[in-house]
Amino acid sequence: MNTDELKARGLPEHIAIIMDGNGRWAKQKGMPRTAGHKEGLTVAKKIVAAAASLGIKYVTLYMFSTENWKRTQEEVGYLMMLLKNHLRPEFEFYKKNGIRIEHAGDLSGLPADIQQEIIKAKEDTAHFTGTTCAIGINYGGRNELVRAVNKLVQNNQEITEESVKGALDMSPDVDLLIRTGGEKRLSNFLLWQTAYAEFVFTDTLWPDYNEEEFYKDIEEFQKRSRRFGGVLNQ
Repeated sequence: MNTDELKARGLPEHIAIIMDGNGRWAKQKGMPRTAGHKEGLTVAKKIVAAAASLGIKYVTLYMFSTENWKRTQEEVGYLMMLLKNHLRPEFEFYKKNGIRIEHAGDLSGLPADIQQEIIKAKEDTAHFTGTTCAIGINYGGRNELVRAVNKLVQNNQEITEESVKGALDMSPDVDLLIRTGGEKRLSNFLLWQTAYAEFVFTDTLWPDYNEEEFYKDIEEFQKRSRRFGGVLNQ
């Protein structure tokens, strides 16, 4: 696909992705679920790099939810190991693509070593001015809203739409939400920010997702008429 044409038609400012299907992909291949997560991380890097090359301002990835702690100790441990081994050590990748790392989720609920990896990755990339990549780790939309409201209450701030938005982990509204793996639900992801997002669902399992399909999903977004509750040409 000609990415110049894609850019000319107007790009979404914030793309959020539910990267679903790692476990099923591995099962289909007779491999452990952990193999799917490893391959999924490789795909995530390719898609974030593609977004950066287009000039997408924000990309938010749903990596580990507040509900994922219910999974087996082996799987949770492997996911934490992937984060520790790849989050900060990918600095050269971030530098090459101008990517600034942010975190969405309850940092305090993570192991201390993972907290430090996230904090350092944010510090190391704070000066990069390209795509901001927010990684949802121990993230849940309801949890985010509760934490935001509690923050406002503790600071004696009035609770308004603007103040709540400013207290969220990831405040920019989502323009395009992509979910792979065939499911058609939000799964507690960015509940506030997706109020007027365009949704694109694909049956492709995340480890099989690629840049070409990513561009096609953006093209699908560009075909939509976004009215935000109003009427076009009113």
